[in-house]
Amino acid sequence: MANQTGISATSSLTKSNVDLDHVSGRRVQSQVNQDKLRKAEAKIAAKMVKRQEKTNLKVEYEASRLLEDEQKALQEAYKMYNPILDYTSTKSKNKDIKIENFDISFAGRRILTDASLTIAFGRRYGVVGKNGIGKSTLLRAMARREINVPTHISVLYVIGDMTPAIEMVLRADVWREHLLEKERELSFNINQFENELAEEGLSEEEKKALEEKKDRLMSDLKDVFAKLQEIESDKAESKASAILAGLGFSAPDQKRPTKEFSGGWRMRISLARALFCKPDVLMLDEPDNMLDIPAIVWLENYLKTWPNTLLVVSHDREFLDEVATDILHQHSEKLDYYKGNYTNFYATREERRKAQYREYEAQIQYRKHLQDFIDRWRYNAKRAPQAQSKLKILEKLPQLEEPESEKIVTFQFTNPDQLSPPILQMSDVTFGYTPEKIIIRDINLDLRMDSRIAIVGPNGAGKSTMLKLLTEENQPMSGLVHRNGRLRIAYFTQHHIDQLDLTRSAVGFMSDRFPGRTEEDYRRHLGAFGITGMVGLQIMKTLSGGQKSRVAFAALSAQNPHILVLDEPTNHLDMESMDALQTALGNFKGGVIIVSHDERFISEVCNEIWICADGVLSKFSGTIKDYKELVCPKDV
Repeated sequence: MANQTGISATSSLTKSNVDLDHVSGRRVQSQVNQDKLRKAEAKIAAKMVKRQEKTNLKVEYEASRLLEDEQKALQEAYKMYNPILDYTSTKSKNKDIKIENFDISFAGRRILTDASLTIAFGRRYGVVGKNGIGKSTLLRAMARREINVPTHISVLYVIGDMTPAIEMVLRADVWREHLLEKERELSFNINQFENELAEEGLSEEEKKALEEKKDRLMSDLKDVFAKLQEIESDKAESKASAILAGLGFSAPDQKRPTKEFSGGWRMRISLARALFCKPDVLMLDEPDNMLDIPAIVWLENYLKTWPNTLLVVSHDREFLDEVATDILHQHSEKLDYYKGNYTNFYATREERRKAQYREYEAQIQYRKHLQDFIDRWRYNAKRAPQAQSKLKILEKLPQLEEPESEKIVTFQFTNPDQLSPPILQMSDVTFGYTPEKIIIRDINLDLRMDSRIAIVGPNGAGKSTMLKLLTEENQPMSGLVHRNGRLRIAYFTQHHIDQLDLTRSAVGFMSDRFPGRTEEDYRRHLGAFGITGMVGLQIMKTLSGGQKSRVAFAALSAQNPHILVLDEPTNHLDMESMDALQTALGNFKGGVIIVSHDERFISEVCNEIWICADGVLSKFSGTIKDYKELVCPKDV
């Protein structure tokens, strides 16, 4: 057994209450009035529900999500939203989308106002914007046709059930399934007629009637065969298998039931279904989450050859640079369009913002000049006509809105008291669920207060298992572990959102988790992670994924840890928040160990790369870029 010395504290969001005053070294007697806080939360929730009822979403169908429906329900939903009577009859129709002057609201909040959506068929759009701005809401509205997407344009759908992975992908194409079902039905009926014709005692009139019915069925079957051939139905299984293989599924895995896969792998099946279905408009919401680096590279290459329209929400700059031909920027209840990838968008947006500001400033100065002239001469007999002329010019000037300023997002982790080394050491540590099922073996690792370590490797290799050994959620089967007795570790899990009480507000959650402070203290602490104003009192289930992540980071900081253990911390964060997290980790005076697939984030934060693969954790001598080239050679 492992020899563990000293007593340390490891906290994740689900652990017992932590005294925020104690870890900060400050004692405050006043507390939050819980009754008052809950009333405020309930009042805000009631307002949002009431507003939402006015714009209630009429269906439960969720595009870009893993749905737990039966196959029949899927077909009905898909045909409802994609009412195509003939699979092949729409090929010659224009697949561009142009929708003018529409509004979208969600949970009582206006997402888009008088917006215009222009999507050119065959282009690949990266959809970007800050957390909570409504990017996913826009995609859902398109998939549900709550805005006027032409009915001849098919849109994405996904579903999950008990079916083997490859069958799940094959069944993604509802119209292929419909044709195959029709083929089976027609073949069965034709056989029935042939059996009836073979019976003795039929009159010539009866035989003729049966022959005519059989001929009609044969004609229908011929049409079905032609349509199946046109959509290359015979190649469907090989295509599905290739997509699954690219996303990391081995041949045996492809035959396993979907229910046996973890959430991350089930999301890969959903992604594979979407790719196989090949709708006219494919909408992917953060598809690179839960993927390892080889799978991300494969997906980038696959999407670059995508023949139809693509809309993809992602906060990964490198991914958008590889995939996007255009950028759709959602902000201030409107949509702006930019040609090129994310790097081009970033530069162009800054130039556009500067130009708008110069134009705005120039008009302000011009307005002031006109107004000064009018005020000075409007009552002068000689100059009054000129003043009147200037007044008409002033009245006709367009009203320019002040360009929105870039709000700087900041994160701030509390710096801990310094500990004398060794902080945390592992020597020849092995972990497995049974002696026959070893997950990771012979770990030798020395964590310091200045450590900046990234653990990379394929999904399922044991990276999260390794982190749980650090946090003591997993206990080693053998080897030595030494921890400083005063060590505090805070753990950010992949499933951190599940650990939040989504029925509470962020302020209420912090009050429950870290009792003993005032509401102002909790608001101030949350504000250090971008949860400001009324957002702090909103019920957390109404917040975006990125906003929930910020609450989770605020809770980690409140624990005043010596070591931050972060499992996929960039999932759901917008780019401004990722930059803020990078800066905060750079300023943090404790140790950091992360599991991440984000190449840029790793290169900015970490100075050590460790590879977890084949049951072994080993230090890599190169950079994250070197590792990417190692596992994804360009000539393959």
